[in-house]
Amino acid sequence: MELVEIKQELEKTSNRLADFRGSLDLEEKRTRIAELDAEMVDPDFWNDQQAAQKVINEANSIKELVQAFDKHEEMLENLQVSYELVKEEEDADLKEELEEELKQLGEALNEFELIMLLSEPYDKSNAILELHPGAGGTESQDWASMLLRMYTRWAEKKNFKVETLDYLPGEEAGVKSVTLLIKGHNAYGYLKAEKGVHRLVRISPFDSSGRRHTSFASCDVMPELDGEIDIDVNNEDLKIDTYRASGAGGQHVNTTDSAVRITHIPTNTVVTCQSERSQIKNREQAMKMLKAKLYQLEIEKQQAELNELRGEQKEIGWGSQIRSYVFHPYSMIKDHRTNLEMGNTQAVMDGEIDPFIDAYLRQQIK
Repeated sequence: MELVEIKQELEKTSNRLADFRGSLDLEEKRTRIAELDAEMVDPDFWNDQQAAQKVINEANSIKELVQAFDKHEEMLENLQVSYELVKEEEDADLKEELEEELKQLGEALNEFELIMLLSEPYDKSNAILELHPGAGGTESQDWASMLLRMYTRWAEKKNFKVETLDYLPGEEAGVKSVTLLIKGHNAYGYLKAEKGVHRLVRISPFDSSGRRHTSFASCDVMPELDGEIDIDVNNEDLKIDTYRASGAGGQHVNTTDSAVRITHIPTNTVVTCQSERSQIKNREQAMKMLKAKLYQLEIEKQQAELNELRGEQKEIGWGSQIRSYVFHPYSMIKDHRTNLEMGNTQAVMDGEIDPFIDAYLRQQIK
């Protein structure tokens, strides 16, 4: 990279930071941080633990943005000093180091921009992710299990914690349905980009004739509300069933009826949980899931055109997919919302789905 190109990159980076500064309204955020810090040192702060936790979460969220911006601005100032030194001394090693650090700052700003996009009320929440195979029996159930592996791998790469809340295995292979709780900062903000129908085209391992098959599976994502939203649920509107838990690969299996299924009769909303050995704990988690779903239904009624949380509901089949995974006759994964394509199908199935998430989130602000 020539010096004139380095100068241009520095100017471009400086302009990006200036845009971020305007978007963030930093002075207002610093004032808010001071207000929240003052609340936290009040002797009565912990009298209401739920309210206190909300204050702490808000403070941490704002501080994360402000501190990240300050760090990036400091990095730019250091690079500008390095540029002047390179220009004066023509030091090849220093110039190479400058180019590498400039590249790293550009990547860091891309990540920072993505974090700024996750500003909706529940983006920072944990995510509840459900997978359901479409028509096609074993073939689609196997596809659902492949997606389960993909999202589990993705979460592990993010250092998120994954808990299996419900798991119903297929008769021959795959899963009939699975519900995961994915715990981590911005988990819902990222995973809301995955809501929709996923289509697979491949040579079926279950077809002795070696024919090509098309399978579908749906991915539903909602935020874990975690008691922050008060949803009134009348006990007379609930049908609660208990049954014996059965988990993947023998996990969570026990001889008591600890698994819980709750049906909200007015909306026909059904949730199940079998992750704990205690029926009481499974019931508590199932109620959280139910309230999250009921809250989403209410949001849909009020702002259906925005599809703020659940998005548009579609049939699990042809013409409704958000993404196609083609393994044969060629290798290509294409997101139909952003038109982003990736040829390395194995990497994607191993959890490398950030490019799709990134493209979708950036598209939402255009």
